[in-house]
Amino acid sequence: MFGSKARTDAREGMTLIAEEAYFHGTLSAKGSLRVEGTFEGDITDAVDVVVGAHGRVLGDIAAESLTVAGEVSGNVVASVSVELFSSARLTGDVRTPKLKIDEGAFFDGACAMGDGAERPRRRRAKTEPEPERPADAVS
Repeated sequence: MFGSKARTDAREGMTLIAEEAYFHGTLSAKGSLRVEGTFEGDITDAVDVVVGAHGRVLGDIAAESLTVAGEVSGNVVASVSVELFSSARLTGDVRTPKLKIDEGAFFDGACAMGDGAERPRRRRAKTEPEPERPADAVS
């Protein structure tokens, strides 16, 4: 049992910060993380991060996916998806290819989707005139 050297996949591991718990620092979670208490600091290398209805994260999050029912105040980078439930409050910038925000959720920040290379460029229509430059403008 304890002496066994059986290996487990990191994705099977779940770290829980309970409702009464307070964590301060940086956490590199190689598996999944569920925050029901208060977490102050940065979360890195996580597979799935879930911030429960009573959970609070004050810091940046880097994970494959993030699901928020509580509060996050910090920037988020998720390589797969971000989902904000109706009770969620997220203040910070988000970079992810897939974003779902339920009605009633609060989001205050900027969002970038994709890897940046796919960013559309605004093109002027042929009927749209060139913008005028002031006569004293230097080229």
